Formats: sequence, C-alpha cells, structure tokens
Amino acid sequence: MSYTIAIGDAIAELDRFDAILDVRSPGEFAEDHLPGAENWPVLDDEERRIVGTLYKQDPLEARRLGATLVARNVARLLDERTGGKPKTWRPLVYCWRGGQRSLSLHWFLGQIGFRSRQLVGGYKAYRAQVRDDLEAWPVNFRYRVLCGLTGCGKTRLLQALAAEGAQVLDLEGLAAHRGSVLGGLPDRPQPTQKGFDTALWALLRQLDPTRPVFVESESRKIGRIALPAALLAALHGQGRPVWIDLPEAARVELLLQDYAHFTRDPEAFCQALDDLIELRGRARVAGWQAQARAGDWPGVFAALMREHYDPGYAASLRRHFPAVADVSPLALADARPATLSTAARHLLATA
Repeated sequence: MSYTIAIGDAIAELDRFDAILDVRSPGEFAEDHLPGAENWPVLDDEERRIVGTLYKQDPLEARRLGATLVARNVARLLDERTGGKPKTWRPLVYCWRGGQRSLSLHWFLGQIGFRSRQLVGGYKAYRAQVRDDLEAWPVNFRYRVLCGLTGCGKTRLLQALAAEGAQVLDLEGLAAHRGSVLGGLPDRPQPTQKGFDTALWALLRQLDPTRPVFVESESRKIGRIALPAALLAALHGQGRPVWIDLPEAARVELLLQDYAHFTRDPEAFCQALDDLIELRGRARVAGWQAQARAGDWPGVFAALMREHYDPGYAASLRRHFPAVADVSPLALADARPATLSTAARHLLATA
C-alpha cells in the first residue's frame, strides 16, 4: 500500500528515501528541485504547454488529453526505470502542488507493490519550507568571516580549510560566480535563484551548530544571485572577522590565474568593464580596456585593484565589519598550497 507524507515528515526522512522522483516537466525540474531528485516527467514541456493552453478553452477536453498523455508517459517510465527494483523500494514522489501528476505515478507504484510516498503540497510546499528555514537557520551558527582585499586568496583559503576538515560555507561556489563584474565562470552558468536557495538550504541542513563555520565576506548579491537577508544579517551581526593580508604582487598573480580565460578573449573582458563606466568614468575604463587589448594583463589587474576593487571593498568592510580594524591580520607570504594549509590549521586551532 502507498501513502502520502507531509513536508515536515518528508524532510526529516529525506536521506532515507531510496529515490526522490520529480514528475514535473524538464523545464520545471531545471529551475529547481528537491536535493537529490531525479526527473521522471509525466508530461514534457511541450505537452504541459498544450494541455495548459487547451484548459483555458475546454477544461474537459484538456483533462482527457492530459490523462491520455500522462498514462502513456507513466507506462513508459514504469517500463524503462522500475525493472529490478525490490519490493522494499521506497521513493518519494512529488509534482508542483501534490496533485494529479504525482498521484498518477505514485498510485501505479503502490499498485505494483513499491512503498511509494506522495509529497503533500508538492514542490510548492517544499519551496515554502526552504524560504522559512533560510530565514530561521542562519542565526544558529558561529561564523568566522574571511575578509581581505581582492586577490588575497579568500576562496583558496576556504578550500584549504575544507581540506583540513573545517565546516565551510562557499557562497561563491554555490552561486557559480566570483562576485564582481568579471566574476562569471567561463564553464559554468549561474543557477537559478531557487536552485541556489536549495543548494544553500541543503548545505546549512548538514552543518553542526556547535562548530564554527568559515565563510567569505560577500555583498548582498553574487552575480545575479541574491543572498538571504537573514544570512547577511547573521554574518554582519555575529560573524568574527579574519583579515587576510597578501602582498600586492601575489594578489596580481592570483588574479591572473583566476581570470586567465579573459587573456584568450580580451573583448569579453572589455565588454564586462563597460559596467563600471557609470561608477569609475568613461576615461578610466577606456584606459583599463586599452591595457587589456595591448596584452598588459598584470598592469590592468593591478590598476583595477588599486583604483576600483580596493577602495570599494574597504568602504563596504567599514560598514559591515567595523571590528576588523581591531583584528591582527593573518599575513600570508604567498598563496601556495602549503602556505594556505598552514594558515588553515592555524585558523582551526584558534576558532
């Protein structure tokens, strides 16, 4: 026999289901889904569009067509994906609101004998829970906030901390963006806002409140992704800052490594800098663009640091982390892996 399950109970058991089956269309699934979910669409994007359009004209005919399409797709899914599953297989099945789409697959799974559970309220209930949790959870943790000028190795130090067993909240990694006008990754698009929220929720869910959480200082937005207001408030209000100091030459070298893809496409770099014209002036931006087109990458990154990034970051830091003025800097001679590993062990020992 198969049953329904409420969102709170489903989340408590999320890691104990054998599978999480999202029966929504591929487009809905791509926007966001429960952590670990597989897409078992009972209507594809075009079928969903056709049925939705028809429903406005003739609800009965739309339901008849929808039932026909769903029945065909469920039959195919059962044939292609359930072979070899044991009778004890226990999937969680959901759609947008816990309606007919998930009920169709859930019912057949139960009739076969699998221990299926249908999520009451579907993805909509899950999304509401994520929003509530992202408002409530951030105050539960003790944050060590890595601060420092652009190119000082904050992200690499976070990675070294993770390698040493620290709890790390890599917001730029979750957002697939380095957090500046040049921060888009060449080989990885940013997630949707809902997708980022789910990834952040899944990570916070795993953290231990009794242990410190290391995180970089961030602005309100990372690329086009907005950070939850409650998380920013917690970082600014209760985070203990760590100031990282790295010589300018080493900072330039890190930027050359992180943004090497621009050296192969100077025009993309120049186009990204256009976004700074209003803030820094057309003449100054044109000078940076001329350096890039001439291949003077060390020069343009050094200029960007001194004339754009450093002043902006210093002003933001004074507003959000005034206590950093009283913190002894963590001075790094360079950003080699061995240096960062030593710094990570020191931070863990003094956390």
